[in-house]
Amino acid sequence: MAQQPNLASQEYLLLDYAQRLDRHREGRRAVHVHLSRLKPQNRREHHIRIALNTLDDFVQTFEGQSFLLGNNDLIFVVKGASLQQLDEAVMRMRYLFSDDPLTQTDADSTDGHGRFATLYNVEGQYPKFMELCERVFEEERARQKRLQQMAEQTGETFEDSRRPLKPEQLGRLEEFLERSDLSSVFKRQAVSVVHKDNPPKPIFNELFISIFDLAKTVLPDVNLAANRWLFQHLTQTLDRRVLKMLARADDRSLHSSFSINVNVQTLLAPEFLEFDSSLRMGSRGTLVVELQLIDILSDYPSFVFARDFVREKGYRICLDGITPELTHFIDRNFMEIDLVKLSAGPVFDSGGSETLRKEVSEQVDRIGKGRIILSRCDNETMIRTGQNMGITMFQGRYLDAVYQQMSRSKNPPIPRAAKR
Repeated sequence: MAQQPNLASQEYLLLDYAQRLDRHREGRRAVHVHLSRLKPQNRREHHIRIALNTLDDFVQTFEGQSFLLGNNDLIFVVKGASLQQLDEAVMRMRYLFSDDPLTQTDADSTDGHGRFATLYNVEGQYPKFMELCERVFEEERARQKRLQQMAEQTGETFEDSRRPLKPEQLGRLEEFLERSDLSSVFKRQAVSVVHKDNPPKPIFNELFISIFDLAKTVLPDVNLAANRWLFQHLTQTLDRRVLKMLARADDRSLHSSFSINVNVQTLLAPEFLEFDSSLRMGSRGTLVVELQLIDILSDYPSFVFARDFVREKGYRICLDGITPELTHFIDRNFMEIDLVKLSAGPVFDSGGSETLRKEVSEQVDRIGKGRIILSRCDNETMIRTGQNMGITMFQGRYLDAVYQQMSRSKNPPIPRAAKR
C-alpha cells in the first residue's frame, strides 16, 4: 500500500505537502532559507546537516515539516509560531553562517532577512507559496533531466547519492511505523476519465501512504528502494498495518469505488480477510487491487491463486508501475488482469521521442485503450498525448490541481500546467 514514486525528491514531497495544506492553512507560516546563495565553502554537507539539526526542535514544536531541496535551500512550514519566534529561529541559522557575506547584511533593515530568508504567510499568501513550490519542483525535475542527459552523453551512470537500506535500518523504520499514527499521512488520489476538453470525472480513488514521505523523517539519507527485497519486506509490513487501520476505520471513501496498492502475499494474509469483511457489501462500488509486476513475477503461482481469490470477491486487478519501455512485455489477456497502469514518462511530455511515442501507441492498441490508466500526469501535455493514443483514464498531480481549482470555483477554467 506504499506508493512508489519514480523520484521521491524533497521537491516532490514539498509540493505534495503544500497541496494538502490547501484546506489547513490557518496559522501556518513558511520560511524559504536560501542556503544555495552561501559561498561553496560554507555549504558543505556537514554545514547543511548542522543547520537542519538546529531547526529540528523548532519545527517539531510547531507541528511543522522541513524540506531540504536539491540545491541545498531549506523550506520549512510551521503552525502557530509568532513572527518573533520565526525571527529567532532564522537568526540562529544566520549565526551558523556568520562568516558568509550572505548573512552580513543588516537583519534589521526594511528587507527583513534580505537575501538569506523569505517568509510566507501561508494562510494569506497560499497562491504565492504554491507558486514557489511548483517552481522549485519544476527546476529540480529539469536539473535531474539535465544530469541524466549528461550521463548518457558521457557514458557514465547517474547514481543516487543516498545510501542503500540496511537490515538494521529496516528494523528501525518498521518500529517507527508501528508507533506512528498513519491516518495523518493517508492520502487519496483520483483516477479520472477525461474526454477531449471536458472536465475530468473521477471514477475511483487510489488510497495509499507514501512510504517515502514517512521515511524521510527517520532515514532521510537512505534510498529505501535500493535493496529490492528489503524494500518489499517493508511494504508487506506496511500493507498489514494499513489494512488493520482501514478495517477499523469509519471512512466513507471505503464505501464507494477505490483502489489499494498491495503485495501479492498481503492478499493471502489474515489482515486482508479482516479488511474485506469490514466493507459494507451492499454499498460496494468498484474495488481495484493494484499489484507490481516484479512482485507478481517473483512468485507467479501465488499471484494466480491470489488473483482468482480476490476476483471471486468482486475485486478488479490492475498491473501497476508499467513504464513505456515495458509495454512490449505485457500480455493482459494471458495474465487475466483487468487494468494496466502506465507511468507517463518523458515520451508523453513535450519534446518526447516521436519514434518511441509511435511504438507506445501501438502497444496501447494491443493492450487495450480502455484498459489503460495513464498515471503520473504532471501537466496537460501528458494528458493530451495520452488522449491522442486513445487513452481515456488518467491520474496525477495535474488533475489534482484541476480538482483543487474546481473546488474553489463554480465554473472553473482548466488551470495552466505548472511553470517550466
